[in-house]
Amino acid sequence: MARFIVVVLDGFGVGEMPDVAVVRPQDTGANTAVKLLNHFPLKTLQTLEKLGLINVVGDTQSVMKANPDANWGRAWLAHEGGDTFMGHQEIMGTLPKPPVVVPFQQSIDAIEQALLAKNYQVKRLEKDGLQALMVNDCVVVGDNLEADLGQVYNLTANFSQISFEQVRQIGQVVRSANGVGRNIAFGGFVNSIQQILDAIETKADPNGEVKYIGVNAPDSGTYDNGFQVVHLGYGVDAATQVPQKLNEVGIHTYLYGKVADIVQNETGTSYLSVVDTERVFELMHQDLQQQTTGFFCANIQETDLSGHLQDPRQYWKILEKSDKGLEQVIALMESDDVLVVMADHGNDPFIGHTLHTREQVPLLVYQKHIQGVEMGTRTTLADVGASVTAFFGAGLPVSGSSFLSLIK
Repeated sequence: MARFIVVVLDGFGVGEMPDVAVVRPQDTGANTAVKLLNHFPLKTLQTLEKLGLINVVGDTQSVMKANPDANWGRAWLAHEGGDTFMGHQEIMGTLPKPPVVVPFQQSIDAIEQALLAKNYQVKRLEKDGLQALMVNDCVVVGDNLEADLGQVYNLTANFSQISFEQVRQIGQVVRSANGVGRNIAFGGFVNSIQQILDAIETKADPNGEVKYIGVNAPDSGTYDNGFQVVHLGYGVDAATQVPQKLNEVGIHTYLYGKVADIVQNETGTSYLSVVDTERVFELMHQDLQQQTTGFFCANIQETDLSGHLQDPRQYWKILEKSDKGLEQVIALMESDDVLVVMADHGNDPFIGHTLHTREQVPLLVYQKHIQGVEMGTRTTLADVGASVTAFFGAGLPVSGSSFLSLIK
């Protein structure tokens, strides 16, 4: 058997989606890759150049050139906005459902009733005229204040009082009672619940109206000791995704970096909470040296973090580390192995805001002895997941069309 390898350069988009002017005008003009290449015109990324990055982005001021032997294309986002969580669910074969975008205040009654129906103890916490929920005196439920407001709700827990598995169960109840794109259940060992309560803040919408209440996650201390997290998406059914489809035919799935935190992979191997780029590649390289078959998928989160910081120099440093990591991946590949390098959205560090940008993503496909194939523009990231399952002869996920016929 052979191996299928996917490396997601988080946030490394290649130009605004065609619908940006209508659905996300703040991202007009976004092009993460081209702007970085133009900003560092004398620097090179030799592996990405070989894989066809310049073929995808077209003319730039960079000294890097198109490679006529590369297999390359683009993929569009089928999910709304540009979201790491939903982007990876889409890659795994999910057909994204349009979520609602509403403050926690509009969902609090339904969530409270769902929790009470499951016999949880629920209290309301008030600040600046808004309310959050506290469950069993150790979990606070409210808005996520770090993401686009109204798109994500958080459950912040003290693991000194409750187990991660119990928090996950509470998260499932909360998830069943609201329609926003993502619910995140997480926690760590903190001295007391008061540390989490002291981190509760409120935020205003663009019009200045205070609408959002939640825990400032970094200030809560939950990241510092024993942090664990599970992301629960709207309309995401793990039974229809790549890891489960592969498990049904005896193929093991290995996940590295943030993808391990956000994609369900109960029967596979997931390296959780790994952010450092070199460590992500180190883990992947170790497994590729030992395993002759399987699906291997890594998320390089530090590109995305650099975009949020609007720091192009740091972004380029991470791209250089990724380029070296990819070079080693290729060196470990056998003739039948397939490598896909892609992104999940954009994060243009020059756009003028710190949020993700809704961009098309590169689709760079490598297999020894296959050269010069133009993959075209795929209409969904799920085509990657469909190609993975087709590669192993597994059932297709719910969304996506395989592109394997183009490289066979």
